[in-house]
Amino acid sequence: MYERAAEYFTLTLGVEQVYTNVKNLKEDLKQYPPTYLIAVPLIFDTLYRGAMRQISATSKARRTLALALISISLKLMEYKRIYQGRALSKSRNPHNEVAAAIEWIFSWFMATILLPFHLLGEKLVFSKIRAAFGISKAAISGGGSLPPHVDRFFEAIGVTLLNGYGLTETSPVISARIAANNVLGTVGKPLKYTEVKVVDAKSGTDLEPGSKGLVKVRGPQVMREYFRNPVATNKAIDNEGWFDTGDLGWVAPETKGGPARMCGGTIVLDGRAKDTIVLSTGENVEPAEIEETALQSRFIDQIMLVGQDQRRIGALVVLNRDELHSILPSLHQETSKSLDEIMEVKALVRAELNKFGTDCSFQIGPFLLLDEPFTIGSGLLTPTMKLRRDAILSIYKDKIDALFIRASP
Repeated sequence: MYERAAEYFTLTLGVEQVYTNVKNLKEDLKQYPPTYLIAVPLIFDTLYRGAMRQISATSKARRTLALALISISLKLMEYKRIYQGRALSKSRNPHNEVAAAIEWIFSWFMATILLPFHLLGEKLVFSKIRAAFGISKAAISGGGSLPPHVDRFFEAIGVTLLNGYGLTETSPVISARIAANNVLGTVGKPLKYTEVKVVDAKSGTDLEPGSKGLVKVRGPQVMREYFRNPVATNKAIDNEGWFDTGDLGWVAPETKGGPARMCGGTIVLDGRAKDTIVLSTGENVEPAEIEETALQSRFIDQIMLVGQDQRRIGALVVLNRDELHSILPSLHQETSKSLDEIMEVKALVRAELNKFGTDCSFQIGPFLLLDEPFTIGSGLLTPTMKLRRDAILSIYKDKIDALFIRASP
């Protein structure tokens, strides 16, 4: 539905379209540099990983310089979001005019200090990455969750990346970021004539902005019904026309000033209600944030958290074999062994999970390394490259059970 909507819109404007896939993406971007690149998050993660792989392949001096310049630019953008009023992380903080003024001055001052380094990065690194991407105006992401580190990376190198949100049942757009107010970490404001509210998942009570709950939407783009399925229709749409998206999230509060003054009314998503993992301790774990954090590792291609009714969370992990072989060439000789049986690989993955998961609310405990990736053909990914969690849990049920048995004290 996302692809169809984009296709019909661009065709009505007489815009030339080029279709590609992950395999041919790099060459197609060179041959047909896009004005706009419309894709699912996986494509932007692929571009990010490709850029980082190219940097890793350079000499130690160049690699160190490039990574340092990227790190500085990421920090610069963080300060810039504060003085521009797009610091989403501060949108739920109480507003204090004096504190806001001090923060504005400090962030502007720090951004000014870092600007020369950013300009150096622009000349030596970012312009070359943008040339490889070929995107002249903007990239548009939808159909899945955009990893925060990918979002920040595109901002740092000067590529406008707009994130949108919707479902097939909403034809498919509910909200989208715009270039004039591109608040990272959000999916933008609702479209015209579209209403969004957040309710308590258990009681159905409307929640105030800033409070997390179940996202509901009402508008002309919401479907009338599921074809010949009144039971499913009545479950999804209430008597007042509110459609239950099944997504968890919150709406940023409106503020008159301060570092989040431009964030008000934007929607922030925080996973799927049905994806929540409930531990035996009674704690609720939203897997999306932790999975996206782990995917920052260049060695991890795919990951899915598990642990329903267990004492702690675990994970199924699919590794990037090319990256793995680049630092462990001896793996070519281990053809008869599963990756999960090779202790050197297990130790590497544990170090990566610990490294990137430091700031997460939950740490990944036991994990299982899979030899086969999740694919659309195997029925474990949706057409928009999202995990089919129920199918994965069903196929790997015995291995997941054994994983937690081995990990129990």
